[in-house]
Amino acid sequence: MIHVAIAEDDFRIASIQEEFLKQLTGFMLVGKALNAEDTLALLEKKRVDVLLLDIYMPDMLGTELLPIIKNRFPKTDIIMVTAASEKEMLEEALRYGVFHYLIKPVSLEKFSSVLNQYKKKKQLLTDTSQVTQDVVDAYFSGSVSPSLQAAQLPTGIDSVTLNRVSDVLGSLTSGISIEEMGTRIGASRTTARRYLEYLVTVGKCRVEHEYGIVGRPERRYFKVEP
Repeated sequence: MIHVAIAEDDFRIASIQEEFLKQLTGFMLVGKALNAEDTLALLEKKRVDVLLLDIYMPDMLGTELLPIIKNRFPKTDIIMVTAASEKEMLEEALRYGVFHYLIKPVSLEKFSSVLNQYKKKKQLLTDTSQVTQDVVDAYFSGSVSPSLQAAQLPTGIDSVTLNRVSDVLGSLTSGISIEEMGTRIGASRTTARRYLEYLVTVGKCRVEHEYGIVGRPERRYFKVEP
């Protein structure tokens, strides 16, 4: 779950951004601020992965706030959402490493595209234990190639079997047990468990426990929709 904060002095625009966020999967709004002072207070109190930051606020420009945020909250990423069209504003924002720069009015389609791109890049770094040039290229291009995905798989997980397990999960609405998956893909119970648990660890699958009349509860696996 990606924690989002909105710094916007126009409550109507902040409400629109909040509604946009509600339509996206994997994002949670943790707070809204109407000015720079409130923005810093919010960042002090809450974990914020990405801040949607306006430039024109009543007590300070968003571009003036950038170095303060980068110094005090280096793990918080920033997406500028502003009506400012001056080139100097964009250049200043880029100097402080903002993730993106959205010019108002922002459509739902554009908003969703940028936020989902942010989520994919953040997930790429989360799933990567060792940086290669392919990882770097994928991050800056915004796309992950199949070869990169295969290269990132841990020992004991191959892309062909993983795709088969994913396809089976995607075709079901009632979930599947380890034994059923083993039968579907023609593999042992141990192998089926290994692939299903891997999908759980990377957020592509969730587990529910099904209680029968007797015996231990059965783990059933369900695909997590993007």
